[in-house]
Amino acid sequence: MDAKGDFNEQVWNEETYDAWVERFGTPNAAGMKLKNNPETKLYPILQYFGDVKGKKIMNLMGSNGVKAVALSLLGAEAAVIDISQGNAKYAKELAVEAGVAIKYIVSDVLDIPKEERKPQYDIVFAELGIVHYFTDLKPFFETAFSLLKNGGRFVFRDFHPISTKLISSRGSTAKVRKHKVDGDYFDTTLEEKEVSYAKYLPEGIVNDTRIVHWRRWTLGEVVTAVAQAGLTIKLLQEEPNLSSEVFDKGIPKTYTIVADKILG
Repeated sequence: MDAKGDFNEQVWNEETYDAWVERFGTPNAAGMKLKNNPETKLYPILQYFGDVKGKKIMNLMGSNGVKAVALSLLGAEAAVIDISQGNAKYAKELAVEAGVAIKYIVSDVLDIPKEERKPQYDIVFAELGIVHYFTDLKPFFETAFSLLKNGGRFVFRDFHPISTKLISSRGSTAKVRKHKVDGDYFDTTLEEKEVSYAKYLPEGIVNDTRIVHWRRWTLGEVVTAVAQAGLTIKLLQEEPNLSSEVFDKGIPKTYTIVADKILG
C-alpha cells in the first residue's frame, strides 16, 4: 500500500469496536437479534448468491462481520478479510453469541497471507463504501479473482456514482427534497473524509486522526476494472432508493455487479 493506504489502516484500527456497540448494541444483543432473521442483513445482495448452504463465501473488507455471521446462520462457511482488529473483535464475539463459527483474517486485503490467497471460495463479495479507499482498482478486483474457484461468483455492490459524484441532495423529507447537479463526474481528486464509523462513536470520544482518503470512481472505471481482472460480467443492476418508493425517486442510488470466474 502507499502512504495514504497505510494511514487509512491506522485509522481503521482505532475505536471501531466501540462504534459497532453504539450502532448495533453489544455482540450479545446483536447476535440474538440476528438469529431471528439473518436474511434481513443480506438484503438485497442475497438474491445473487443462490442457495448458500454448504458454500464457502468470502466477504472482502467485511468490517464487523454481520454479513458473515448471517451467512453462517443460513448454512454457509463464511469468512472475512479486514484490516481492523476492532472489527475482528466485534465479529468474533457476535459469531459466538449467534452460535455459529466464522473465519476472520485480519489483513490488508491487498496483502493476504500466501496460504490464504488461493482459489477456494464459491462466492466472494464486497459492498458499500469499499473501493473509494483505493487509489488503484486493479489489485482489489484481482484479489477477488484469485480467491474464487473456477466457476465461482463475485458480487460487488456500491453506491452509485451519479449520487456520490454528480448530484448533491438536501432536505429530510420527500416533499422538500431538492437535488442539484453540481459535481464533476470525472474528477479524480483524492478527498479527505472523516472515517465512516465516527458517527456511531459514543459522545465524548475525541480523536483528531479520524481522517481517511477517498478516490471516487466512475461506474465505467469499476466495470472496466472488474473485467480486466479476468471476471466475466453477467449483470450490472442499477438500483433506486430501495428503502423508499418516493424518496430520491428516479435517481440511481446503488448498483450491483455480478461476475463469474470462468477458466477454459
